[in-house]
Amino acid sequence: MEGVKSKSFEDLIVWQKAHKFVLAVYKFTKNYPNSELYGLVSQFRRAAVSIAANIAEGYKKKGKADKLRFMNIAQGSLEECRYYIILSYDLDYVNEQTKIELTSLIEEVSRLLNGYCKGILNEGVTGVRGVKELGEVNSPNNSSNSSNNFSNSSNNSSNSLTP
Repeated sequence: MEGVKSKSFEDLIVWQKAHKFVLAVYKFTKNYPNSELYGLVSQFRRAAVSIAANIAEGYKKKGKADKLRFMNIAQGSLEECRYYIILSYDLDYVNEQTKIELTSLIEEVSRLLNGYCKGILNEGVTGVRGVKELGEVNSPNNSSNSSNNFSNSSNNSSNSLTP
């Protein structure tokens, strides 16, 4: 399978989905109580931004270990956001539908990020499909059932990239 070399972190599906999650967090936290502006709102937004920002920063790193370190930081921030979704729901700051929407977005980012990390780890290994080097993504026209398929189809079952 041939990959398409990305020109920027913005070409990465995982970053695009992480950015979409950030925008959703900003949208929903606008409605939180003013008393949470410097508490939960600030923490939730910071953690959400950290996911996309660390993917972007890691994109340009040269060595596997350095790239993976930034992806791991993004994974940590992602898990922090999972908790903030639960807390927001438990405090009645978001309704069940919003909780489901945010959870769905973050689960998609998590699957893609896990797969992206696997791609980095397997970089240069014979037979690995999808990410051949950091910054390479599959063309939407070259979809397969590979576990490292990063096509832009959110309904594609091959996007289930859990370890």
